[in-house]
Amino acid sequence: MAKALFQKYQKVWVEAVGCWAVVEKINPTWVKSFDEPARITYDVGLGREFTDKELRAEQPAPIPGLAKEDRPWRILRMRNKWQEGPECAHHPFPGTFPVVVTDQHDWGGWRVPAAEYDRAPEKLEAQARLISASPRLARLARALASLASEAQDDASPALVELGVEAKAILQALGTEPQKD
Repeated sequence: MAKALFQKYQKVWVEAVGCWAVVEKINPTWVKSFDEPARITYDVGLGREFTDKELRAEQPAPIPGLAKEDRPWRILRMRNKWQEGPECAHHPFPGTFPVVVTDQHDWGGWRVPAAEYDRAPEKLEAQARLISASPRLARLARALASLASEAQDDASPALVELGVEAKAILQALGTEPQKD
């Protein structure tokens, strides 16, 4: 039995044509006496229906040198159950909303209510990107604070000032012990 691999309004790469397209319609083929469709095709507005083998989902570029166990927090797109793509065409990604996951198994993290997302989608997309980047930003702040404290005599005043600010941010986050 077939399962849908792509969602409506999801951006996909069409191998046979060599271009990006958006899934406009999911077409299941049902067989009598089966609970699930036997086959699923996707209409992407290019004149014919495509199978899942001819399509590829948009994937974020992997971060070089990152081990699988160090997988960063990431943004997943969840389908909006209350509004279809045409109803929310003003959203950055119509028909979906962001969910930041912080676990290896795509559990836990940050979610936003659909009504709040509809009110300010650009603001919440920016929040999702900031939250998903926060472990890397904390690592950067830790390195900056360390660099500034090690080379305090040789460093420029601007670098020392940035190091002090990074140390204050890390202390406010509770990731560094309070000193001084």
